[in-house]
Amino acid sequence: MDQLVAGMDVGGTKTQVMVLRGDVVIANETVATSSWRTWRVEDDARGLAEFARRVAGAPLQGLAVGAHGCDSDAQCRALQKALETELGCQVTVVNDSELLVPAAGYVSGIGVVSGTGSIAVSRDGEGHMLAAGGWGWILGDEGSAAAIVREAAKAVRGAIDRNRLDDPLIGSMLAALGTTEVTKLGRLLNEVRGAAEWGRHANMVFDAANNGSALARRVIVEGAEALAGLVRILVDRGANSSIVVAGGTVFARQELLFDTFRTAVRTFSPQSEVVLLTADPVVGAAAMAGRVLTGRPVQRAL
Repeated sequence: MDQLVAGMDVGGTKTQVMVLRGDVVIANETVATSSWRTWRVEDDARGLAEFARRVAGAPLQGLAVGAHGCDSDAQCRALQKALETELGCQVTVVNDSELLVPAAGYVSGIGVVSGTGSIAVSRDGEGHMLAAGGWGWILGDEGSAAAIVREAAKAVRGAIDRNRLDDPLIGSMLAALGTTEVTKLGRLLNEVRGAAEWGRHANMVFDAANNGSALARRVIVEGAEALAGLVRILVDRGANSSIVVAGGTVFARQELLFDTFRTAVRTFSPQSEVVLLTADPVVGAAAMAGRVLTGRPVQRAL
């Protein structure tokens, strides 16, 4: 009988597991990450193992996990060992953005996420993690949903200070926040602080750009160029740039962001194939789990 393996995509808001017997998907389920995550490695490993066992319905022979928050080899290794103890099978753990490349059908390359947050991740020739970005919405997360709203608010603030009130982004942002008073902009945003809360207004910025807002378009272009800048950092550190896979909800939904990002990457890495991920990232985890058992190349925490 074919072996039972699972791939798991642990995101900031949801966790998805896909179980396969051989090449056949037999189960696929999603839960809220908040339902199990404590940020304590042993407890989190126990919660993930219970979720995987319940969905699989039988002992697993292999598991691959892409985990939001595992931003170094040491963090990946700690969760990997704890899961191996819980499940008694071979486990590999990587950052969740590392699922993009295998989900797109490749073995190595650079994965770039633009969703609630943003990060670019790859591996060097020795298999060590290379990461750029991912510093959170206050310090960075360039080109993410939250950062686009943050930068749009700053652009609106600057326009108001200069008494340039004709850009469509100003009215769109005030309407999104439920006010007509420009002086309330900062206070209202401060009251709903948080990446997810700010990020849900990102579509408003893209809509404003489509309606002729020069401010919104500038914010989006600068966000895309900043994401490309993360790729450049990894290239300078030795990442394989032949394949660059872009994923996450903002990339997936906003053509302007992806097109500008692709153009920006090709200015410094013209040989790169820049692709937009259309599959669920968990597909990449499932592919990695299969490689663990077959001995084909797979990134493991060193």
